[in-house]
Amino acid sequence: MRDLSHCRVLLVDDTKTNIDILVQTLKDDFRLGVALNGRKAIDYAFNNHVDLILLDVLMPEMDGYDVCRRLKENPQTQDIPIIFITAMDAPEHKTRGFEMGAVDYITKPFDIAEVKARVRTHLMLITAQAALKEQNQILERKVKERTRELEETQLEIINRLGLASEYRDEGTGQHVQRMSEYCRLLGEAAGMPVDEYELLALASTMHDAGKIGIADKILLKPGALDDAEWEEMKRHSIIGGELLSGSTSRLMQLAETIAKTHHERWDGTGYFEGLKGEEIPLVGRIVCICDVFDALVSERPYKKAWTVTEAIEEIRNWSGTHFDPRLAETFIGLKPKLQAIVDKLS
Repeated sequence: MRDLSHCRVLLVDDTKTNIDILVQTLKDDFRLGVALNGRKAIDYAFNNHVDLILLDVLMPEMDGYDVCRRLKENPQTQDIPIIFITAMDAPEHKTRGFEMGAVDYITKPFDIAEVKARVRTHLMLITAQAALKEQNQILERKVKERTRELEETQLEIINRLGLASEYRDEGTGQHVQRMSEYCRLLGEAAGMPVDEYELLALASTMHDAGKIGIADKILLKPGALDDAEWEEMKRHSIIGGELLSGSTSRLMQLAETIAKTHHERWDGTGYFEGLKGEEIPLVGRIVCICDVFDALVSERPYKKAWTVTEAIEEIRNWSGTHFDPRLAETFIGLKPKLQAIVDKLS
C-alpha cells in the first residue's frame, strides 16, 4: 500500500490564519499544496497530482460549492475526494455538500486532532482503493494471459485436427493451409468483418474432418469410385458435422456448419441436404469455391495439377450452378493473390 507521507493534500481557504493552522497540523505527515481562493484551487488541481482537498465553503468570488462542482465536472479531477471545512453547520449545508460529491464535512472552529484523523482516514481509504485497483489489474492481466494461452492451445489442436484429416489422403497439410488462406481472402473480399473472416480461416481447416471416418480402401483408392463407394465418401460431410457438433465455441460451431455444407451447390444438386441458393450458409458457399479451386490446382494420382488460370475459368463456368455467382465473381477477381498462395504453399 502507498506510504501516506507521499500523499498530497490541497488546502483551500481565503483566510491565511486558517491555512497556517492547517499547514502546521499536517506538514509533518503529508505533502501539502495551498490555494487562497477558488480559482487558484482549480488551477492547482489541474496542474498537480492531488490526493485530497480540504475546501473552505465561504470564500469571495467563487465559493467552495462552486469549486467542488467544477472539479467534479472535469474527468481529470472528478475523483479527488473533497472534505468541506466551514463554520456553516446547519443540516441543509451538510446535505448540499454531500450531494455535490464531498466525502466529509468538518465544522469550524475545527479540532486539530479531528482534522488530522479524518485526513488520515480518507487517505488510507484512497490508498487502499488504489491498491485494490492495482491488484485487480494484475489479476486481469493474468486472466487475459491465461485465456490467450488456452486459446492458442485450442487453435493448435484445431489445426492439428485439420491436418490429420488431410494427411491420410494427401500426406501433407498444405491443402488445409491453402484453404485457410483462400477463405480468409474471399471472406474479406466478400465484406465479412475482420473477426468473422479470421474465424472462417481457422474453421475452414476442419472442413474435411469427417474423412477420418471413411475407410482407407475408399479414401485412398487411386481410380474412380463406383456408385456405392461414392455414396460412402459423401458421408464425410455428415461425419464431420457430427464430430464437431455440440460445442459452445463459436469456432467449433462454425466448423460444424462448414463441414456439413461445403458440398452443397447453388442449384440445389449438392449434398447432403440439397440446400439451394442462400439456403446454404455463406461460409459453406465460400469454402465450396475454395475447396474446388484447390482440388483443381492440386496434383492427384488420377490427374495433373491445373494452372490457376485454368482453374479460374472452371470456377467461372460453374458460376450460378455449383457456386454462388456473386462469390464466384469476387473469387475470380482475386486471381493474382490466389496465384501467390498457390506458388507459396504448393
